Amino acid sequence: MRRVPLAAWVFAGPALAVIGVFFVLPVLAALALSLTDFDLYALADARNLRFVAFGNYFDLLRTPLFWKALWNTTYFVVVGVPLSIAVSLGAALLLDSPLARLKPLFRTALFAPVVTTLVAVAVIWRYLFHTEYGLVNWALGWLGIAPVDWLGDPRWAMPTIILFAVWKSFGYNMVILLAGLQAIPPELYEAARIDGAGRWRQFRHVTLPMLGPVLLLVAVITVSGYFQLFAEPYVMTRGDPLQSTVSVLYFMFEEGFKWWNLGRASAVALLLFAIVVAVTTLMLRLGRRKGLV
Repeated sequence: MRRVPLAAWVFAGPALAVIGVFFVLPVLAALALSLTDFDLYALADARNLRFVAFGNYFDLLRTPLFWKALWNTTYFVVVGVPLSIAVSLGAALLLDSPLARLKPLFRTALFAPVVTTLVAVAVIWRYLFHTEYGLVNWALGWLGIAPVDWLGDPRWAMPTIILFAVWKSFGYNMVILLAGLQAIPPELYEAARIDGAGRWRQFRHVTLPMLGPVLLLVAVITVSGYFQLFAEPYVMTRGDPLQSTVSVLYFMFEEGFKWWNLGRASAVALLLFAIVVAVTTLMLRLGRRKGLV
C-alpha cells in the first residue's frame, strides 16, 4: 500500500516538473511583474523597479483602448464560436452520412487548414480580400457588386477575421464531433424511425442530446482558444482600421514589446486569464446543471 503512492509520484513526477517549470513558474513570474512598473528602464537597471501593487490593474481599467480591445475580443468570441461549432457540426454530419463517399479524403481535406501555418494562410487571405486585386472582390465584380474594402473598413474587418478563424479551426472540432457521432448507438435512430420520427426529429431528439457532452467540450476548447486572438489581426490588419481589430492579446503585445511596459502587459495577461477561467467555469456549471458533465 505504501508503494502505490510512491510509484504514482515517480511516474507523475516528470510531467509535474514540466508543468511546474513551463506553466506554474511563468504564471507566478507574471503575477509578480504585474505588481511592479517593470519597463525598459528597470530592465537596464533593477534599481528603477518599483512596487506599485494593483496600480497597473487600475490603470488598465482607466484605459479606453483596453476596453476597446476587450469589446473586440468579446465580439470575436460571441460571433465566431457559435459559427465555428455550427460549421464543424455540419461538416461532421456530412462525413458521417452513409451517402458520403471517399470519407478519408474529405476528412483529410477539411482538416488540412488546422495543420497549415497560421501566418502563411493569413497572408494568403489578406491578398484574397484585397480591395483592388483580391479574388473575392473580383468575384463580386463579376456578379455586378461593387468592391468591398474588407480589411480597411471597420464594419467588415472583424467579420473577415472571424471567417478566416472559422475556416482555419473548424476541422479540429469536426474530428471531435465526428467521433461523437460515430459513438451514438444506431439502435437509437432505428427506434426513432419506428416511432415515425423524421430526420429533423432524429437530429433534435437523438443526435443533439447524445452529443451534448461532446458539444460542451468543443465549446469550452473553442472559447478558450478564441479569447487568445492575436495572430490574425497582427498579420492581416495590425489592429486597424480605427482599432476595430485590436484584441486583448494584441494590446498586451504592444504594451509589452512595443512600449516595453512589461508590468502592464503582465496585468493584461492575468486579467485575460481570469476572464477565460470565469467564462469556462460558467459554461461547465451550466453544463453540469443540464447533466452534460
